Amino acid sequence: MIGSSLSGVTFVSVPGSVGKISFAYFQVVLGYLVGYWVIILILMPLYYRLKVVSIYTYLEQRFDIWAHKTGAFIFLVSRSVGSSLRLFLAATVLQLFLFDAWGVPFFVTVAITITLIWIYTFKGGVKTIIWTDTFQTFFLVGAVAITVWQIADKLGFSFSEMVNTINIGGYSKIFVFDSINSPLFFPKQFLGGMFIAIAMTGLDQEIMQKNLTCKTLGDAQKNMFWFSITLVIVNLLFLTLGALLFIYCNQKELKFLR
Repeated sequence: MIGSSLSGVTFVSVPGSVGKISFAYFQVVLGYLVGYWVIILILMPLYYRLKVVSIYTYLEQRFDIWAHKTGAFIFLVSRSVGSSLRLFLAATVLQLFLFDAWGVPFFVTVAITITLIWIYTFKGGVKTIIWTDTFQTFFLVGAVAITVWQIADKLGFSFSEMVNTINIGGYSKIFVFDSINSPLFFPKQFLGGMFIAIAMTGLDQEIMQKNLTCKTLGDAQKNMFWFSITLVIVNLLFLTLGALLFIYCNQKELKFLR
């Protein structure tokens, strides 16, 4: 579930946001926690009581088959568009930082990426999803942790020195209560995060199918609980990476875009 919730977009956008809004994004992450508890206590018992295979089956039981088909169709379209944009961003980053130097055309980069995706999903089934998402999570989170460690090491920071430098640099500010008109105003960010979690996790087939494969409701709720805790820690790691990148650029007098 972590692998499905994070992507190359997260790797670029969350650390990049620190330069403009410090750790204010963490307000959204705190809202996620409440949204996940809504899923644990309300949506998951509903899905398991009705014994649905697809969460959109509920729409057919509650309304009619057209509601079911409409929900499934919207999911397929939105997932296709979203996945295409994430693939485009990932391929663009690979092209700029790697394949351009090798003289590889962009369309070849995209074709290779799609071919690899097709190969590992060809067999299909939940087992394939579990393995591929596990590898994705391991390498994505591992890359963030290693990058944080390497930057801190290059700057000569111990853990406590890293934390103090981030605080002194003003990057660690989380809560914003200054102005109700500010888009970063805490209630806006918190409630937004809560509803994002409900919509993009509790009402999304790609994420919820991983819970529906658990044998019991208790197992699924336990899975969602540990997922929510882990996601908070991982997002904090992304924000730490962002702060370290800006500190590193300032100390080494490197140019960067805010």
